[in-house]
Amino acid sequence: MSFNLEKDLATWADYDKKILHVVIEISKGTSNKIEYRPEGYFELDRTLYHQMFYNFDYGFLPQTLEWDGDPIDVVLLTTHPLPMWCVVKSRIIGMIHTADQDWSDMKLVCVPVEKIDPRRSHVQSINDLNPHLQEELLGFFKEYKKLEKGKYDKVQIDWFKSIDHAYTLIDQAIQAAKEANHH
Repeated sequence: MSFNLEKDLATWADYDKKILHVVIEISKGTSNKIEYRPEGYFELDRTLYHQMFYNFDYGFLPQTLEWDGDPIDVVLLTTHPLPMWCVVKSRIIGMIHTADQDWSDMKLVCVPVEKIDPRRSHVQSINDLNPHLQEELLGFFKEYKKLEKGKYDKVQIDWFKSIDHAYTLIDQAIQAAKEANHH
């Protein structure tokens, strides 16, 4: 029997404490856009066309389904790069709303729980991040498609959304995943 990180791992590590399981797809410091496939493997989707790199670890929430047909994306602010397949107990500090040529796409912004990495234990919301880091996060999602023909001009980035918006998105995405699995 195989274990599928997207379909078999619970979204919530602890619902009452609002601790999520985040599955890492992309390690901080790389320019490779790697995606977990529903069949249970990781695949190189593309190398970023721009001379940029991910300055955060990037992954998804298991057992969720967003409008684009993928699980909810997660920006995980870590101290050191994490390997693919790594599952990290994390908490939400906010959300970024982006849109491109195809659809709207939400990205949760999370930090590992204090037991895993105490360096961000004081960060309770996006507002607790250094303003420059906030701008870097938003700038990354605007600029990383700069050299992809037909995409850059269509990228839209909204300012950060609240933690409450994120919880609503998670509830909807869990329900969407349940409905998709029943069909």
